Amino acid sequence: MKPASFDYFAPKSIDEALALLAEYGYDAKPLAGGQSLVPTMNFRLAQPAVLVDLNGIDELFFIRESGDGLRIGAMTRQRTVERSPLVRERAPLIHETMPHIAHPQIRNRGTFGGSLAHADPASELPVLAVTLNARMRVQSSQGERWVDAKNFYLDLFATDLQADELLVEIAIPDLPTATGWAFDEMARRHGDYAMAGAAATVTLAADGSVAATRLVYLSVGDYPTEAFQSEAALIGEQPTPEALRAAAEIAASQDIDPIGDIHASADYRRHLARVLAERVLARALERAKER
Repeated sequence: MKPASFDYFAPKSIDEALALLAEYGYDAKPLAGGQSLVPTMNFRLAQPAVLVDLNGIDELFFIRESGDGLRIGAMTRQRTVERSPLVRERAPLIHETMPHIAHPQIRNRGTFGGSLAHADPASELPVLAVTLNARMRVQSSQGERWVDAKNFYLDLFATDLQADELLVEIAIPDLPTATGWAFDEMARRHGDYAMAGAAATVTLAADGSVAATRLVYLSVGDYPTEAFQSEAALIGEQPTPEALRAAAEIAASQDIDPIGDIHASADYRRHLARVLAERVLARALERAKER
């Protein structure tokens, strides 16, 4: 199929793009990499009256260091993030996860901010943003605001972004000392949307106990799903294999409420959540010991 007719604008600055969004409101859609929006338009699941193409706005393409981590422009290509030495050094969890996202052809066009703003519950980048305590800089013609990633995702394909706002920058803080990280997912074929996936960080105290941890899932709910009860069960404990196994069981049985679909049943997703949690927590623990 082909998309419904629409008006097309190609602004060259953030201010110009924001003025268009303020003028057209919910009738307009920003176009980033187009890897999600264009197919939905072709199937007429989305029929925006106006497209605001962000690809000509050079100020949205960047990766740079800040005092406490990294800043990534919303239009930075996923392939650029994947290959960045700065990302490898300052945000190793992102570096490890990028090859799991679709295929190289998709990552060549797909953007870091576009995936975050699209809020697909099966996407990897929203899970990383929550796991890493990322902050989103959101801008409109009236001003800007910062939103914590944990508050950015509201429902299925729904974020805190308003119709006249753009996600322009993402701040990724450095991992604390003695913190390890890991990501894993299970898909039928590499590049397919995962049936379930998990990201974890583990921070160790001086006595070797767990000082802090984060465990966040994809594809088990309507948005990134944090395993709060599992995390709480590990705090202050020695991270033995038995403790990690118990935390994984809590995550799978109490922290998530997956639904079944043509790709996997709810019970199978719980099984995957249990296996993946134990796997990423153990790998994050080993890295925390090394650091």
